[in-house]
Amino acid sequence: MTDLLSYVFMQHAFLAAALASVVCGIIGSYIIVRRMTAISGGISHATFGGVGLGYLLGFSPIAGAAGFAVSAAVVMGILKEYAHQKVDMLIGAVWAVGMALGVLFVALTPGYVPDIESYLFGNILLVTSGDLILAGVFAVVITAVVALLYQPFLAVTFDEEYATVMNLPVKMLNLLLLILIALAVVMLIQVVGIILVIALLTLPAATCRMLTSRLWVMMIGSVVLCLLVSFGGIFLSYFWDIPSGATITLLAAGVFVLVMGVQRCVKGI
Repeated sequence: MTDLLSYVFMQHAFLAAALASVVCGIIGSYIIVRRMTAISGGISHATFGGVGLGYLLGFSPIAGAAGFAVSAAVVMGILKEYAHQKVDMLIGAVWAVGMALGVLFVALTPGYVPDIESYLFGNILLVTSGDLILAGVFAVVITAVVALLYQPFLAVTFDEEYATVMNLPVKMLNLLLLILIALAVVMLIQVVGIILVIALLTLPAATCRMLTSRLWVMMIGSVVLCLLVSFGGIFLSYFWDIPSGATITLLAAGVFVLVMGVQRCVKGI
């Protein structure tokens, strides 16, 4: 263990996992309680357009992903408010357009495109100091906003009508939550990749949802569970030489299935 942590890339990996776990626990709980998995999936896949644009124009793919993620969040927030009957179709359209633009931009990029698979499937062992700084900023921003607006978010999450009666800015809070989800997605791209990011955002929170109905307890439990599966995935991917993103996701899925099975057995008894 000590020898393992002597490597700088492993130190970066564990720090990235810790920061990602905090964000997953907080934002993932809102996604599960508010049933926003489809919208979150649309945002995550739309980021590939920004990654491709970054390669094409020669700037940071993560910066491009952040721009596309926030833009997709704003678009979906507006669509959710004014296109209730067709929201699933429109989410699918944003999802597909983002991926298609990413493929097109990558194809138009001159020469060889490096590390494109790390953005799609993640590789936490390749996290750099710059990635950690960006992740730290995102984690602080997301945690601070949720802490400051916990009660308004709680009201909107469980009863929008009550929040409206209390004169809370419901539409603005919903849009802000989507933007926080977008930032969380960008932060998690290096951990599990665009394809698997929605799994890490939802599986730990969904597991804790089966064990508690209190939002703050769910958040804490999700953070702890994210830490366990992320650290476990890092160890396994390093020693077995397997993809880190897929390993972390499969561990999270395994815990979800285990808890669901135990819960059903207990209820059967």
